[in-house]
Parts: sequence; structure tokens; C-alpha cells
Amino acid sequence: MEVNGLVVIVAAPSGAGKTTLVRYLLSVYPQLEFSVSACNRPKRDVETHGKDYYFISTEEFLERVRNEEFVEYEEVYPNNYYGTLKSELQRIWSHGRVVLFDVDVHGGLELKVKFAEKALALFIKPPSMEALEQRLRHRATESDQKIKMRLEKAAYEMEYEKRFDKVVLNDTLEHGKEAIVKAVGKFLSLPRA
Repeated sequence: MEVNGLVVIVAAPSGAGKTTLVRYLLSVYPQLEFSVSACNRPKRDVETHGKDYYFISTEEFLERVRNEEFVEYEEVYPNNYYGTLKSELQRIWSHGRVVLFDVDVHGGLELKVKFAEKALALFIKPPSMEALEQRLRHRATESDQKIKMRLEKAAYEMEYEKRFDKVVLNDTLEHGKEAIVKAVGKFLSLPRA
């Protein structure tokens, strides 16, 4: 199977469980490789530069935007930028792998349009807004104000689920894993010209 140019996009509101499901996909499908996004936010204690994100300054991020080095980028929250560097995709494809994106909803839709039939766009849906709030609070990484902001954004993002190729309900981890593995397996096994 020719994988050059193929991408799997996993998008969700913050706290829906997308990163957990992405890590699981990587353990199931060795032909997938995680696309490390760039961002200008501070690194959390549990994160590693170059593995979780490329942590760069706001000035460097905006300079790279001006130089058209991003496939997609977004100001996710005020002065909080995230994006995918073109060089990251080339790195993954040069290894003969399929790019696996873990992105926000807006970025996921932008990538879906850019890659068209070479993409599988998955929306990870939490069972409810209440469950989403519990998950965000359980993380214990953000203030009440930040959680409120994330919940407001999540309610807005949920309106876009129908624009994705498949919605994966992440009501239980087992169900979420089963559904996402099945969807990606079907996509990877499609005949390609």
C-alpha cells in the first residue's frame, strides 16, 4: 500500500480523550506515526519538547507563519497558537508511514479539506458535557476559569461533528478504542491507486 500523502486526523474538544485514543492507535498500527504539533504555550511538567509538542516562542511561531512553514495553524485561545509544520509531514512520509494527527476541531476540518480522499477525519465525542467537565477537572492542570473557557469552546465544537468522516463516541475507553481501531483499519486497508 502506498502511504505517501495519507493522513489520519483525530480531533475532539479538549478533554474528550483523543490523546489517549491516539496513543492506543499508535500501539495497534505500526504504520502510523504521530505528527508533533508546534505551539507557543508553556510546556507542562509531564511533556517533552519534540515528542508531545515543539514548544517555540510566539515570535518564532509567527515568523514561521509568515514564511508559510505550516500546513495548518490556529490561534486556539487568545495568544495561544498551535499548528502543524510542513517539515513534520515530510519527515513522517519519508519513513514510509501514515501521518497521525491529534488536533483541535478547527485544525481537523482544515486538514480534512487539504488532504481530501487521502485523509480519514475522526471526531471523538464525549458522552456528555457533564462527563467532559469531570474529565477536565480530574486532570487538575487548569483553573476554573480555563475549564469554563474549554467547556464553552467544546459546546461550540460539538456542532461540527457531522463534518467529519466518522464520529467515535468515547463513552467508555473500551468502546472508544474498539471504534477507532475499526475505523482506522478500514481506511488503511482501502486499495490505493
